[in-house]
Parts: sequence; structure tokens; C-alpha cells
Amino acid sequence: MIKEALQTEIQKICTELGITRGVVLEHPQELSHGDFATSIALSAAKDLKQNPKELAETLVVKIRELNDTRIASVTTAGPGFINLTLTQEALSTLLADILEKEETYGKNDFHAGKKILVEHSSPNLFKPFHIGHLMNNTIGEAMTRIVKNTGAQTVVISYPSDVSLGIAKAIWMVMQKGGENWVVKATKGIDDVQNFISEAGPMYVEGTKAYDESEQVQKEVREIANKLYKKDVDSQEYKIFYVCKELNIRYFNSVTKRLGSMFDGFIFESETGLIGKQLVEENIPDVFVQSEGAVIFDGEARGLHTRVFINKDGNPTYEAKDLGLLSLKFDTYHPDISVFVTDHEQGPYFKVVATAAGEIHKEWQEKTVHLTHGRMTFKGAKMSSRLGGVPTAEEVLNTIKEVAKEKFTERSIGMDTDGFADMVAIAALKFSILKVAPGKPVNFDPEEALSFEGDSGPYIQYTYVRTRALLEKGEASGIHPQLVKEYVTTDLERMLYRFEEVALQAAQEYAPHHIAHYLLLLAQAFNSWYAANKVIDENNTELSTHRLAVTKAVGMVLKNGLHLLGIQTPERM
Repeated sequence: MIKEALQTEIQKICTELGITRGVVLEHPQELSHGDFATSIALSAAKDLKQNPKELAETLVVKIRELNDTRIASVTTAGPGFINLTLTQEALSTLLADILEKEETYGKNDFHAGKKILVEHSSPNLFKPFHIGHLMNNTIGEAMTRIVKNTGAQTVVISYPSDVSLGIAKAIWMVMQKGGENWVVKATKGIDDVQNFISEAGPMYVEGTKAYDESEQVQKEVREIANKLYKKDVDSQEYKIFYVCKELNIRYFNSVTKRLGSMFDGFIFESETGLIGKQLVEENIPDVFVQSEGAVIFDGEARGLHTRVFINKDGNPTYEAKDLGLLSLKFDTYHPDISVFVTDHEQGPYFKVVATAAGEIHKEWQEKTVHLTHGRMTFKGAKMSSRLGGVPTAEEVLNTIKEVAKEKFTERSIGMDTDGFADMVAIAALKFSILKVAPGKPVNFDPEEALSFEGDSGPYIQYTYVRTRALLEKGEASGIHPQLVKEYVTTDLERMLYRFEEVALQAAQEYAPHHIAHYLLLLAQAFNSWYAANKVIDENNTELSTHRLAVTKAVGMVLKNGLHLLGIQTPERM
């Protein structure tokens, strides 16, 4: 990567001059200011008690003395900035590298030899996959692809909530509705999984209502809960639970497959409770303390807040279950890094759990990365009226798909099949989520998200399709992509090579939005270049072959970038 190579060269010069600070090269906001800039002179001048502009001029002289064929010019700017511009030859070499590597361009070895575990999209039995899960899945899938791109061995799991008092309430309600007969009825239809989840959702709500209104129901629900926890396989309640659990997982797999996600395994909540409880009990009083019949983690003594890990009934709480989850993750998969995704509001909760876990096994805290997402709101009367309350993932996707079809009609786009509309709808939704920094709220605007001319996923898809159309047109005319070294590079080529850096930055910071922002800038740069230049000119074949080569490189980078975000690229649009 050229950035790292140049940083290393300049760092050597700085060391010779007694500068101990690290050199960081960045891209100026204005391409007219060069390809790279550094403020090392500004930061180091105070240490050396020198004038920053004079130190910058000294560094410029030393850099010029390198006679590096990749550097066309190096100058000072402002109070002590240093700007570097790459040579025509360097840019041509970088462009050729993209064309040679094609779908592998942008890969790096930052995590080579490491195993990274990613946990995301954890569902609840008897509850549909809702918008929160969809956001979680989008970020989790993108991060899975981004870290895999760094050479890591990736393992993807989900942590379904399968046993709880809430599940027992739902099972109790199923028993009132006919037990096994209800399950048979709930799985009738063209798609038994979809039919089941629509029938199962109300069971949890109705069961909770009955539980709150009757002490007798509370007693019966607790008895069911005990059967589920003890895995009383001979009981009718457990048999119904087991069938419902299998149907829920099938439903989960069908939804996540539509979103482009696959999972290597599951760790169920029913597996973590006893392990978590044992961990807590084994670490009394070193980590946990007994308090009024319960076992707590005294977070206040550590600048956090105190939480209960074993309740007064002797049962593990969610906190203890998350300890058990950590234990199973590391004992089963032995990851070098464990990444998991939740709603941002769970941040303080997991900080307590992570601190407690770190006092049991240091690596559990040090090797765990917690990513968060904000909440999604919907802009526009049409979206708001169609998606009242907490919408399911499918309601959101199907609504966006219908809006997409309307826009296809407006633009006379003939690709109105369900599959194509679904691809565009998923791109619109995912990009709207991923272009926002982690933890920040997302206000989904269908007009903006589905725009073929704005800051959207479909806009980038449309730009990619444009590159494909130009290449096909060139092939039909007998003009093939081929670089011409003498051709003067433009700002577009100076944007292309930055993809490698952006892909690495997204992995290092666990921040997919860097890739989303870059793809928008590249798409905008290409469309401006396309508007200003005749790509295929049969009267100038040499120039056409070069511009087609640039076009091909843009298409490859757009496709590779969208892939890292979990977004498909259509061949036609």
C-alpha cells in the first residue's frame, strides 16, 4: 500500500532529525492540494522548540533528496503542513494493480492468522425479526465481510433467546389454544414458517397479559419454565417448545438468507444460564458479593453501576447468562477477537458485564469488541403510515420494495421483477444504515434511500451498471480496456487507489461507514468524469481503450466495496 510505504520513508527522515512522533499521511479534502498531506512538522515543532514552518521546509528538502519516483512534488502549505503529489507513473501503476487483482483488490493481511468471531442478529423465540434485528444484521454482516477481507478466519454465530419466563408465557398460551393442534394449524399455508411466526407473535403478548392478571396463571407459567429449564423432554410443554424452536430457527434462517447472511452456528440462551451461574458462584467473594439473598457485582465501587447476577430465587439473570455466553464463545471457538453487535442503549449494561468478565478471565474483556447501532425512524407519511409501531424486517423490506417498483415505473426501468426490486430495496435499506457512524440514529427517507441520483445504495448500484454497459458497448465496437501509460491521469484515478486504505481503516476501526462514504465519492467522481469525457470514441481507439480501462477499474472497486457492505451489484438496471 503506497500510503504505508511513503509513511515509512518519511518516518526514517523524522527519526534522523530527532522527531519521535509518528508520521501520519492523510488525503487533503481538495485534490488540488495533492495526494497526501502530513502535519508532522506542526506537532513536532514544539518538542524540538523550532518554528513549524521552518521544520516543514527542512523536511521537504529531505524528502526531495530521496528522489522517490513515486513523488512528483512535495511542498509546504500554511503554518507547517506538507503536501505530496504522486507521479503519473505511480498512479498508472496503482491503476494497473486494480485491473490485475480485480475482485481481490482491496484485500489486506491486517488480521492474517487470526480467528475473529462475530455474533449478531440474535432473535427471540415467538417474536418476528423486527427492524432492530435488521439493523443489527446489516452491521454484523458488513463487519463479518470487512474483517474477513483482512485475512482473518471468521466464524459467525447468533445467540437466540430460547428459554425464559417470557417463552414460558407463550407456551402456556399455546396450551390454552390447543397445544399440539395449535402448532399444526399455525404451520398450515404456502409457507409454514411465515404462517407460524404470524400466529406465534400474539401468543407471547396474550400470555403476558394473562400472567399479569392471574396468580394461578403465574404459578402454571413458572411450572412450565421449570420444565423448559430442566429439559423435561417427556412433557407436552417441552415437546411443543422444541417444535416451535425449530420453526423459529427456520424462520430466522429464511429472513437472514434474504439479507445475504449465513451463520456457522448458534449458542442458545438455554445453554448459558447454568454456566454463568457457576462462574458467578465460583468467584464469590473475589468478583461478586452476596446482597439481600441475591448475588451482585458491585459496579459502583468500580465507577459503574451495580447489577444482579443471581436473583433471590437462585436463578441466573441476563448478566450471568452473558457471562456464560462469553465462556462458551472462548471455550468453543478460541477467537483472537470476539465482536458482537447490539442496540446502543445496551452500552452501559455490557460495560458492567465486560468488567466483571475481565476480572474472571482478562482475555474475555480484552479480546471482546462491542459494536452498537442506533434506532431507526421513518421519514415520510407513506412509510410512517404503513409501518406503525415496531415493524418487522419483512414489512420494512416489502414496503421499500413496493416503493422501488413505483420508482422503476416513473423512470421507465423495465427491471420490475420481484428479485431485482428486492435487491434494490435491500441496497437502499442497508446503505442508509451503513453510511451512518456506529451508534448513531438512522432516519430512513425512502425518497433519498431509493434515489438513483443521490447519496444512496441504488445510486452506487446504478453507477456500477453504467460501467458494465460501457464495457459491453466497447466490446461490441471491438475496443477493449487497455491502459496507455502516456495518458494524463485525472482526479478519478487519484480516487481509485484509496479504496485499499479505506477498507483497512474500516477494519481497524470497526466502522463500515468509511467504505460507504468512499463509494459515494467514487461514484460521484466517475459520473462527473463520464459527463465530461467521451469514453468510447471510434476515431481515437487508443484513448478509448484507456478510458475503458479506467471504467473497468471503477466498476471493480464499486463492486468490491458494495460486497464488503453486504450489498449485491446487478449487471443491468
